[in-house]
Amino acid sequence: MYEKEGEKYFVVDGHVHIWDAREANIKNVHGRQFIDCFYDYHRNLSPEEVIWDYDTYTYYGAERFLKDVFEDGYVDHAIFQATLLRDFYHNGFGQTEEAFGLARKNPGKLTYNHAYDPRDGEAGLAQLRRDAERMNLKGVKLYTAEWHGDSRGYKLDEPWSRRYLEECLELGIRNIHVHKGPTIRPLDRDAFDVADIDKVATDYLDLNFIVEHVGLPRLEDFCWIATQESNVYGGLAVAMPFIHARPRYFAQIIGELLYWIGEDKILFGSDYALWTPKWLVERFVDFQIPEDMAEYAPITTEQKKKILGLNAAALYDIDVPRQFRLPAPAAQTAGSGPR
Repeated sequence: MYEKEGEKYFVVDGHVHIWDAREANIKNVHGRQFIDCFYDYHRNLSPEEVIWDYDTYTYYGAERFLKDVFEDGYVDHAIFQATLLRDFYHNGFGQTEEAFGLARKNPGKLTYNHAYDPRDGEAGLAQLRRDAERMNLKGVKLYTAEWHGDSRGYKLDEPWSRRYLEECLELGIRNIHVHKGPTIRPLDRDAFDVADIDKVATDYLDLNFIVEHVGLPRLEDFCWIATQESNVYGGLAVAMPFIHARPRYFAQIIGELLYWIGEDKILFGSDYALWTPKWLVERFVDFQIPEDMAEYAPITTEQKKKILGLNAAALYDIDVPRQFRLPAPAAQTAGSGPR
């Protein structure tokens, strides 16, 4: 929970990881390129006082995670987003079992979203069924640019991908998080294009598609899609640190999102451990659109509360204590109704 000037914010960090990019886990040069690119993002977009040393960054473990996210970071609930990268790391990049185990120990604080790759075919579908039962999955994280043998990415609307989305419906997995953001070396930029979101969102209305990183650098494309698709949401991971590094650019991002898709479809995410939530939450609560960017309306406290936690809580049925809830619209208050 974060409190400032009498306002209390229920914080859901919708995008966190535990990863292992230590030398022993790196399979090839591409694994080294990937973590080096992650570290460049961390170092170049963070305030100097919160930059980690490289060795800590490659693996920090559960104890550091819990301290940074919950003790220091104001987070009430966090959602793990798995990243496999099996072609680059011996035991995968995201430490799925460690993260899942931590979520099982802390069910009130953590939700675990697993991952799948539709290029695994029937065997992958069988694994998805086992994972859904064992992990009680409410969401999955997809990485459409992940390499898989000779393949360097896939589209969400391809036949096998559609088959997996249909299986998610059968299994009650409603929240489909998709990395559609900046390229990470050595992955291919075009494999993160947002166009395929438009097709599957139209065809699978009972699924929620959370576009992580709000499509950057394709923000305009994402906004045009998300404004017409009721089940498309924007995750702010990677966009958030620009609040420090390029505040006017962040003002443009959040201003466009609020104008096009609205305050109810934007979700906070630190992308831990690329960045830690503490300073992001503090900066966002303090942030306001510069006065000379008058095409964008000022951001209200209510909008910030929705973005920082209430929107994600609604998608995941996370209980929000009464003191953090917003007043119900007048038409929904007790004793009101049609006249």
